[in-house]
Formats: sequence, C-alpha cells, structure tokens
Amino acid sequence: MNPVNYVGIAVIAVLLGAVVVLLLKRKDSSRRAVEAQEEARAVIAKAREEGEKIKREATLEAREKDLARQNEFEAQNREKQRKLNETERRLLSKEENLERRFQSMERKEKDFSQKERRLAQKEKDLEVEETKIAAAVKKAVEELERISGMTQDEAKAMLIKRIEDEAKLEAIATVRRIEEEAREKAASSAREIMSSAIQRSAAEHVVETTVSVVDLPSDDMKGRIIGREGRNIRALEMATGVDIIVDDTPEAVILSSFDPIRRELARLSIQKLVTDGRIHPARIEDIVESVKADLELKIKQEGESAVLELKVRDIHPELIKLLGKLRYRTSYGQNVLQHTKEVAMLAAMMAREIGLDTNVALRAGLLHDIGKAVDRDTEGTHTELGVALARKYGESEKVCQAIASHHRDIDFPSIEAVLVQAADTLSAARPGARRELLETYIQRLEKLEEIAASFEGVSKVFALQAGREIRIIVESQKISDDRAVLLAKETAAKIKNELDYPGQIKVTVIREMRAVEYAR
Repeated sequence: MNPVNYVGIAVIAVLLGAVVVLLLKRKDSSRRAVEAQEEARAVIAKAREEGEKIKREATLEAREKDLARQNEFEAQNREKQRKLNETERRLLSKEENLERRFQSMERKEKDFSQKERRLAQKEKDLEVEETKIAAAVKKAVEELERISGMTQDEAKAMLIKRIEDEAKLEAIATVRRIEEEAREKAASSAREIMSSAIQRSAAEHVVETTVSVVDLPSDDMKGRIIGREGRNIRALEMATGVDIIVDDTPEAVILSSFDPIRRELARLSIQKLVTDGRIHPARIEDIVESVKADLELKIKQEGESAVLELKVRDIHPELIKLLGKLRYRTSYGQNVLQHTKEVAMLAAMMAREIGLDTNVALRAGLLHDIGKAVDRDTEGTHTELGVALARKYGESEKVCQAIASHHRDIDFPSIEAVLVQAADTLSAARPGARRELLETYIQRLEKLEEIAASFEGVSKVFALQAGREIRIIVESQKISDDRAVLLAKETAAKIKNELDYPGQIKVTVIREMRAVEYAR
C-alpha cells in the first residue's frame, strides 16, 4: 500500500475521533466545547504533521530502494559483459592456436612428402647399383673361368682337395712326432707304470661325514643341554661353532659341522659337561676352553703316533703337530692323516722293490700333504705351503722336490718323486676312498666363512645348518649396534655376489658386551 494512503487513513481516523468527542461533549459547558475544539484542531494539526513526516520518510525509502535495485542491475550487467568479453578472448586464442597447428601440420606434410620422394629415388638408385654390381661380379667370374680354364665348381673341388692333402700331411707329421716322443720316454714310462702297479697295502677306507653323534645317559639330559629358553645350547653353538641338533633320536644329540676339529671339540665338551653335571653358559665356556687345550695335546699325540707307526726319525716337533692336525682334515671325504700314512707306506714299499732311497720316499710320502694343515689359514696352494714348511723345518732337498712334484706342478726331479706321485694316486683311487660332492660342499662352506671373516671387527665366524646360516661374532669395542646391522647387510650382499648356493643363507651378527671384575 502507498504511504499516502496510510496518511489519509490516519487523518480520517483522527477526524472521526474528534467528531465523536464533540458529540459526546456537546452537553458539556461551552468552555469544554471550546477546549475540545482547540484540542481537536491541535490533534488534527499534529496528525497532519505526522502524516507529512511519514510521507516524506516513505518517499525517501522508496527512492533508496529504487536506487539500490538500479545499482544491482547495472553491476549484474557489467559482470555479464565481463564474462562475455573473457569468453570471446578465449575463443579467439583457441582459434589462433588451431590456425598455427594447422599451418605446422601443413609444413610437416610437405616435408614428409619431400622425404618420401627422396627415399623412392634412393631405392631406385640402389637397384641400379645392385644391377651393376651383379653384372660386374658375373663378368669377373666369367673372366676368371676363361683365364683358369675351369668352372667355379671345378675350382672349389680343387681347393678342397688341396686342403685335405695338407691336413693329411700335418696329421702324419704329428703322429710321427708323438711316436718319437713315446720312444724317448719309453724307459721312464715303463719304470713308472711298473712302480704304479706295485700294491701291497690293503687299507680300509671310510669316507668322513659332516655329522657326529653324542650318546647321552638319558633323554632328560637333552633338556639340560638345551637349557632354559635355549640358553645352554646357544652358548655351546657360539663357543664351538657347531650346529647342535636335538631331535627324536633316543639318548643322543647330533653335531653338524664341516670342520672335524669343531665337531670333535663340541663332542668332547658335551661329554665332559654331561659327566660334570653342571650345565650353564659360564660353565660351558670354561669346559670348552679346557677341552681346546686337551684337544691340542691330542693333536700332538696323533702326530707322534703316526711317526712311530711308520718309524720315521728326526721329524721336527712342529711338523709332528701339523701331522696331528691332518687327523681332523679331509680331502674329498678322505681322512688326510690316514691318506698320508698310506702314501708313505706305498712309496717306501715301491722304493724298496726297485732299489731306491726308502727313507726319502717314506718321508716325502708322509709330508706330501702337510700343507693342508695350514692351507685354510695361509694364502697359497697346499703344495707350495708343504714345500715351504718342509724347508723351514730342515727336510732334505730331495724330500722337498718330491713334495713339490706330487701334483706335477714341476717336472719329476727323481724316481722317488715319481713313486710318491704314484702312491698318492693309488691311495686316492681306491674304491670308496673319496667322494667329490662332499669336498665341493666343504669348499663352499669354507668360502662362506672366508667371506664373512674378511670384514674388519669380526672375531669368529661359524657356518651352520649345512651352510644355510652364517653366524658372525664381532668385537664389541670395534663394532657398534648400528654397524652390526650394516655388517649383516654387507656380508649378505658379498655372499650373493661371490658365491653360488641353493636357496638362501641367513646372516646373523652377534655383538656381546661383557664386563668382568674380581672381588679379592
């Protein structure tokens, strides 16, 4: 409703009110009538004034609203115009891009057409050249056939016949040379064959294995060997480097290791622990150290027994110790000490039969593999190491030369050296004496330990679980915990790069810190 209408209604209402008042007060006195009239006029005036005010305010409000709507409309128009301009600009830009792309494609199409024409021309030129070359070759062959008076097939046949003749001549010359060399070596070959055929030793052979069995008084002892949460068996494995297998075998545990010395150390230690009855990590370490000392004495005794059995005199004490170590060394599954004793006896028998120096043959046969006692710890072949040890400890030059030639690394210096080589072959060739797969397996485990021991800070290395695990004990002063983790990764990477093996190999690095003090 228009504000003016509100004002009219207000005025009418006021007038009606005044009329009513006048009618009601008509009976009053004239004074009251006058006052009423004045009051009515004042009310009417006031009403008119308020009506004008309301009218002005309503008019002003209406103008403001119209102005606001007009401004909003103009702003909307400007925004729409801006969007239209932006859209138009983008369309123009896209149109320009499309135009540039179209022009680029036209240029590329022209370039492609030109290249295609050039390639077609080159193909035609090549065909022409091939035709010319074929004609030239044909002409050259015809000219050669005319000059030689033979066809191409006849020339090939003549060339093949000439090559066959030359090959036959070379074959005949080679046969003659071999026959001449055989005649020259007939005497020495006959003597060697005769000495190799002499066999008067019937030794028994047992192929060494990589496991040992330790008998126990009862199955209850297995639990004591394992210890609480396996601490005893872990201490034993760590101290001896042997994998101890406790299975369902009644009253027995199995020791697995490629190193016979380690197996013997573990076997004697367990037997001593069972007898002692006190089985705990500290006692285990004491027992293992004690057994090591006893084992060294036993090794010396084994060497002395071999020397006494063969009645060899004036052997250096260090060579006797090394001979004892061969009791715990195998070659292709054959015990090396037994092998050397047999070689010494065979060589001495053959030397006696054909009238040679028995003492040289006996000593060389006994010491021919002495290098195998140290070849795991020293660089070089066992032959080179054996010669060096023999010379170091006062053996004669004849003995040293026989040791050096027993694998034909050098020419045989004497008949005694030939006898040592023949005896070595006879001992190794006996049925059941050697087993190649076992030696290959042991060499792989030795290489595995060698790789792990090549890192700085490594104290001990043990190959366990038939080579499926390598256990590395490091020095806590040199290797930190973080460095131990890195060492395990580096060792695994080096094994992967340098060794061929089936399956996977677990690398375990053990770092243990101990503080020891004595109360006095």
